[in-house]
Amino acid sequence: MGKLSQTFTVFILAVLLLAACSSETAEQTGGKNEINLLFNFATSSLDPNVDTSYVSLRAGITETLVHLNDESLKIEPWLAESWTSEDGQTWTIQLRNDVTFQNGNPMDGAAVKASLERAMKDSVAIKNALRIESIEAEGHTLTIKTEVPFPEFPSELVHPNTSIIDVSETDFVNKPVGTGPFAVSSFTPGTAVKLERYDGYWDGAALLETATFSFNEDANARSLALQSGDADIVFRPEVESLDSLKAMEGVEVESTSTFRVHQMTMNLQRKPLQDINVRKALDALIDRQMISDTILKGHAEVAAGPFPSSFSFAPDYPEKQSGMDAARNFLKEAGYTETNGVMQKDGKPLELTMLTYSARADLPLIAQIFQSDAKQLGIQVTIQQIEIPEEYMAANRDWDLTTYSNLTAPRGDAGYYLNATYHPKGALNFSGADDDQLTEMIDQLNSTVGQQERSDIAEEIAAYVDEQVYNSFILHPNTLVAYNSDKVKNWVTSRSEYYMLTNKLDVN
Repeated sequence: MGKLSQTFTVFILAVLLLAACSSETAEQTGGKNEINLLFNFATSSLDPNVDTSYVSLRAGITETLVHLNDESLKIEPWLAESWTSEDGQTWTIQLRNDVTFQNGNPMDGAAVKASLERAMKDSVAIKNALRIESIEAEGHTLTIKTEVPFPEFPSELVHPNTSIIDVSETDFVNKPVGTGPFAVSSFTPGTAVKLERYDGYWDGAALLETATFSFNEDANARSLALQSGDADIVFRPEVESLDSLKAMEGVEVESTSTFRVHQMTMNLQRKPLQDINVRKALDALIDRQMISDTILKGHAEVAAGPFPSSFSFAPDYPEKQSGMDAARNFLKEAGYTETNGVMQKDGKPLELTMLTYSARADLPLIAQIFQSDAKQLGIQVTIQQIEIPEEYMAANRDWDLTTYSNLTAPRGDAGYYLNATYHPKGALNFSGADDDQLTEMIDQLNSTVGQQERSDIAEEIAAYVDEQVYNSFILHPNTLVAYNSDKVKNWVTSRSEYYMLTNKLDVN
């Protein structure tokens, strides 16, 4: 063989070797057609019916019967094709007949019935929210009867914990089998879930071949991950890093108003907080504008109540007394006096335990500001860090206050928040509110059909809650998302925060 032929042969072998290495690398990383989204809440379970981080829905593994249109704030068909009811209590739901689970099994009435029954069995919150008395299935038709007339029942089917799964596949924690565009490839609790495209997806196979939905509760670490290229999309980057992220070529930062409220939840079972004047004093201590300007850098709306001012059911609240002097006067009305710099009553100092959690980086900072202001008034506030607030608050009553963040109207309707937070059976009633007048108003809301009539009642309830100061509302934070716009295509920051990895998401 001549030297030229030998050289050519070596060249061909080198090209083939490089191609093989490139192919192997692409196979290991999912190729270029992959996206890594870094989320701010870790989860140890993918079970869509109980996981409060809603990862299965957000990661495109599961879907619900009803979808929320983020632009119109109206509900629309998703796995359900239509729903009707003549009396608001018996509902006929027609399911899509072209949907399969990620194992190929058909999604029919029997499968959906089994999924909903399993959700209600494993989640008291969902059982209380849906109020279902019975479910009958025939073909792709469901007949659902609620315990009482419940005109807003379809909107409850938007809730991520009502996600439809194939219950014959029993590894709900590690590999739930849903109907979404992505199936679980592997799951490392607390770290990440790896996803692969489900080619049989009813709404058209995803444009991405693979995706990773990973977790890191450290906001600074999330920002650094985007800067280093370890993440393509970062949910809630550190506020202080926004300017440097915006300055980076190929990075897009979005600040979107949502339906969320940062609030101070009060445990009404604790004796000091059973006095409305104590609650008013604590509320008066909160410097909302300063918190918005310093901690959120203006990426928030100061809250007067649970609902952003853009909603029709957000009332015009009366101007409140606020500041140190107002707080001191309220405590005086409650029988407290300041002695040697300590606020006390009957010789007992006012000492409070405040819970907070780091997954939302601004909440511990809000807690620290409140602690500092309370100290000036002679109130000792002990801050306790927890991991999963819903689990801790539901299981323990050894706390007084919690900095907590909650979606208030993710279906464009006030019923979700008011039922969950203030009804005695509410899934998020961590304050322990049990007020007969308030419960009666919420029950009236639940049986009312017309949107204007519902808004009027909801407005009355919001005003009553403000009057009673059952919780303090601090601000409505924007959702902050930063992503690599040179790579990521078709990303949408949803106001509901429910829909993230979709079949339309792509790479450039």
